[in-house]
Amino acid sequence: MRLHQLTITAFGPYRDRAEVDFDELGTDGLFLLHGDTGAGKTSLLDAICFALYGAVPGAREQVKQLRCDTAADDVATSVELELTVQGHRLRIVRSPKYDQRKKRGEGTTTRNAKASLTWISDAPDGAASEGSARIDEVNRTVQRLLGMSVDQFTKVVLLPQGEFANFLRAETTEREKLLEKLFGTQRFADVEQWFVEHRRQRGRAVEAHTQQVRELVARVAQVVGQDPEDGADERFWLEGWEKHLAAELDETRRARAELADRREAADEELTARRELADKVRRVRGAHAELADLDAQRRTHEQWRAELDAAQRVLPVLTVRRATTEAETDLDRAAREAGRAEADCPGADLDASLDELRSLAGTHRERAGALTELLPEARQQETDHARLAELARGIEADERAGAELAEQQVALPERISTARARLDESKQAETRREQADAKVADLTELLRTARAVPAARQAHEQAAEAAQRAVDAHQQARETLLDLRDRRLAGMAAELAAGLATGAACPVCGSAEHPEPRAAVDDSVTADDEERAQQAEQQAQTRREAAATKETEARRHLDLLLERVGERTTDDLVADTAAATEQRDAVRALADQGRARADELADLESSAQRLTERRGELDQRIAAARTERAGLRSTADARAERLDAARGDHPGIAEHRAHLLDRVARLDRLITARGARDEAEKRLAKQRAALHEAAVEAGFDGIDAALAAERDETRRAELTDDLTRAEQRRATANSALGSEELFGIDAGTEIGLEAAAEAATTAREAAERATATAQRAEQREQDVRLLATRLRAAWDELGPALADHAELEALADVVNGRGQNARKMSLRSYVLAARLEEVAVTATRRLQRMSDGRYSFVHSDAAGARGTRGGLGLDVLDDYSGHTRSAKTLSGGESFMASLSLALGLADVVAGETGGALLDTLFIDEGFGTLDANTLDLVMDTLDELRAGGRVIGLVSHVDEMRQRIGVRLRIRKSREGSTIELDT
Repeated sequence: MRLHQLTITAFGPYRDRAEVDFDELGTDGLFLLHGDTGAGKTSLLDAICFALYGAVPGAREQVKQLRCDTAADDVATSVELELTVQGHRLRIVRSPKYDQRKKRGEGTTTRNAKASLTWISDAPDGAASEGSARIDEVNRTVQRLLGMSVDQFTKVVLLPQGEFANFLRAETTEREKLLEKLFGTQRFADVEQWFVEHRRQRGRAVEAHTQQVRELVARVAQVVGQDPEDGADERFWLEGWEKHLAAELDETRRARAELADRREAADEELTARRELADKVRRVRGAHAELADLDAQRRTHEQWRAELDAAQRVLPVLTVRRATTEAETDLDRAAREAGRAEADCPGADLDASLDELRSLAGTHRERAGALTELLPEARQQETDHARLAELARGIEADERAGAELAEQQVALPERISTARARLDESKQAETRREQADAKVADLTELLRTARAVPAARQAHEQAAEAAQRAVDAHQQARETLLDLRDRRLAGMAAELAAGLATGAACPVCGSAEHPEPRAAVDDSVTADDEERAQQAEQQAQTRREAAATKETEARRHLDLLLERVGERTTDDLVADTAAATEQRDAVRALADQGRARADELADLESSAQRLTERRGELDQRIAAARTERAGLRSTADARAERLDAARGDHPGIAEHRAHLLDRVARLDRLITARGARDEAEKRLAKQRAALHEAAVEAGFDGIDAALAAERDETRRAELTDDLTRAEQRRATANSALGSEELFGIDAGTEIGLEAAAEAATTAREAAERATATAQRAEQREQDVRLLATRLRAAWDELGPALADHAELEALADVVNGRGQNARKMSLRSYVLAARLEEVAVTATRRLQRMSDGRYSFVHSDAAGARGTRGGLGLDVLDDYSGHTRSAKTLSGGESFMASLSLALGLADVVAGETGGALLDTLFIDEGFGTLDANTLDLVMDTLDELRAGGRVIGLVSHVDEMRQRIGVRLRIRKSREGSTIELDT
């Protein structure tokens, strides 16, 4: 990484625009930032860090106050950095989130954070050539290019004030994360995780096999009713039960066959007794049936006489129904004649039918004469309607002529108005696209603004979830540490539990164990510790995942706020409604353009049409007046003839209809009287036929015949009852005369109960034997099938246990447990090798700075309380010959050690990446802790770095530093804000 240009505005103490040209500063390879306390030296380093990551180091990031308090309201806070990373030159521009006074009214407006990235040279593979304006995309691109997070950047490249020695004194876990990021050893962590997952999968498979064996043994024990004894050979136990069940099955089958024969003999005896009992019962039933029929003989004779009379009366009833119909017809004809007489008021009701027919003929002739005058009456009505129509037409045409005259006068003004309306529609058409675009932009911005509350809620939920994950991880961590403490306390008891008589003690080597330590109640095993460690690792994974989700939610919220800007949702709703209303008005005017053009063309061509229309109206009025005069003369002459023929009626048609109605009424009266006379004759004839039919059927008269009438249901009942009686008698006689019942005495005693009891006893015994045999067969079959499956499970379990034991041992070694004496995981082992290279490289510079006194010592020993080791870093003091913790160094010694370590780390990382990274280094303070000789040694080392092509920026108050370094950047402070001056 090499910096080129830094531009800051309204950032920190810099009120106005300030620029730093690092290409000019770095020509000598070494430059100094100096100035009064609080002038803004550290703020320049903060600006570099903010441009890259959107954050500043240390406690200043917690305050979130990066804008200059004295900056003008119309000046925006921004940081612009131009740099080259891995051969790609780019420009990053960022603005922090800050509050700005409103231009109108009181209060402040929040300006959301912004970021943009522009590629000056070719973009790297996978990156958009046009750059990015999203904060999250800019952050990901910078971290991918630099390979470091903001915390790692401040420990390796930008060593801020107060945090210079953090990497030197970092804990193993924190140092491991930084080294893993710098050297890209994630693939080794993936290998560790692969072994853990593979071991877990194999373990589940082995447990499944073991559980299958246990379940099969339990099922066999359930079938046989006995569990194997503790420590007994389960295979021998299984074979014994298989033999026992086979013998038991043979015995139950023999008993079942013997009892089945006994049951068959008893059933045959019972069947013979039951057949004899049935024959005796049938003989007794036949005798009883015949006796009952003899007792009912008189009743059956009465039924036959009743049925015979009912059959003879059927022809009489047919004639009776015809007589009833004749009576009904006469009554109906009489009523119809009465209604016809009532419908003929004024007629002579005593007149004969011939007289009535003559009167109807006279009325018909008069109606025929009036029919000939009907066409003239209809023509008279048509002529009167035409006269009225002509009058209305003449009046309407005269009004239309007046209106046309008025239109000719107003036409020029209407043409002028239509032309102005057409111009208005054309102007609206030119504004249509602009209005549509404005509404679309405001609608999208409103949708974004409405998404802000949900995004803010999602961020709050993610933050709460992240905090809960942190708490859970801390709890799991504390549980793990507590278990480790308790296990160390009970380690002697754990070792004693593994002692065997005659075997050597792993601690003292003695084969005798007189007083082995007893286990305590709260002892902790290695498995307990491993489970707790796995729980802690899972909690840490969930913590990191929750933190990632919280970051993504925050970035999404920042992006939405950036897009919305200062506008509120209400403002956007109002603006969108106003823009929509304006757009709709413009669209309406534009859509009327075609119609308005047609209207103008129609008006311009209407002058000639109006003149032609007025001529046509004048001609039509004259023709109508002539036609009206002729029609009126003809209608007056026709009216005299029609009035004479109408008489007292309103018209010819009405008079004719009256005569035809009188004819119709007389015709109905004539027809009704003829039908009544005919019905009276038919009734007299039917009554004589009814008496004759009753005598022919053998009855004394009509009343006697009707008394014998029975309905069809009763006749069917009598027939069925007589038929059943005959069938019963025939059936009983047939049974007594059959060969099967010949010689059977109705008084014979059978003894059926004793035979049934003996058969039941034999059947129950046979069923019990069958059930016993079936249970024995089922038990033998179940055990046989289970034994086959159990032997197959035993054969599969042995190799699976061996494979799992081998994989578990290998996974423990890879993850720093088991036979791994150093307690170092594979990833820690690789990082330890890299750290050892860093220690060797840093030692060369530390020995030179400390005049040969100090050198770094890499330690791969395990950490305290059994924690993993491999990343320890101590200092060897040549004066004492002892190794010391880096935390025991003084301020000046810590500065030299931290600087040497940072430079060594930069060298090793550059060597790993081909020298394309970490070629710029900033050091903020620390030189004031060095004496003159040590300062000379440190400066000599920095001169060597400058000669190697690196650019190093130093921040210091020490006057001697200004004398030693020729390129200086002086920071001056004032009430108007800090300024930057270049001294060479």
